[in-house]
Amino acid sequence: MSVSIEKSEDVWTVVHDRPDARNAVDTEHAEALAEAFLSFEASSAKAAVFWGKGGNFCAGWDLKLAASLANPERREAYFDKLAFPIGSAPSTLGPMGPSRLELSKPVIAAVEGAAVAGGMELALWCDIRVMAQTAYMGVFCRRWGITLMDGGSVRLPRLVGQGKALEIALTGRNVEAEECYRIGLAEKVVPQGTARSAAEDMAHEIARFPQEAVRADRRSIIETRGMPVRDALKVEWANGLDAIRREGTAGAARFRDGAGRHGDFSNI
Repeated sequence: MSVSIEKSEDVWTVVHDRPDARNAVDTEHAEALAEAFLSFEASSAKAAVFWGKGGNFCAGWDLKLAASLANPERREAYFDKLAFPIGSAPSTLGPMGPSRLELSKPVIAAVEGAAVAGGMELALWCDIRVMAQTAYMGVFCRRWGITLMDGGSVRLPRLVGQGKALEIALTGRNVEAEECYRIGLAEKVVPQGTARSAAEDMAHEIARFPQEAVRADRRSIIETRGMPVRDALKVEWANGLDAIRREGTAGAARFRDGAGRHGDFSNI
């Protein structure tokens, strides 16, 4: 299988290794990617990195699969399988695999080369994006009449604003790493060939902290988007108070009893 997991202490790296297709995603690989991230969610690992082997993050939805859906019966059977359930029932997998999963732990995209079309949508699904200087994003599926259908039209404007999202999506143009960083599509740009190691370093940095607080703050940031301030403050309070009860008071006691006593907070 072209999807594997490499483990280093509390950090898992999910590797997509399908270089002959520039890591494009068909049904088999969508299911394998989703299974890998569900395994991460169920594990004791604290952070994950998502990396495409072979020089590209992901070229998107496999166009050979898309072309095979020209048959109406096959097309409808494929899309019926992906349909969202009614109400609050658990969602199905997305065409790209994990793009509908709502994990409780952070995932960092390590982007080398292309993260385009559905590959861009997978990168946007991640919490944080580390891009190589030569990496790029773009709605390249614009060329083939294929829509954003795996979170791109939802997550893109939330990161860059409606106007910029429309410009990127409607033109289908190439968005290079430095611009991605400038407009909020990437959080860090690193030399070519180092995106994975930089993302793993960041994941280890996150993993070293008490995790109840990490996950509570992550959850509050995600859950309160778009809420009125008062409602958002209530959610933040509930999430934060639970974490402090579980972990924070013990952490404060460690500080009181020696950690940081001399004003050096760098190793706490």
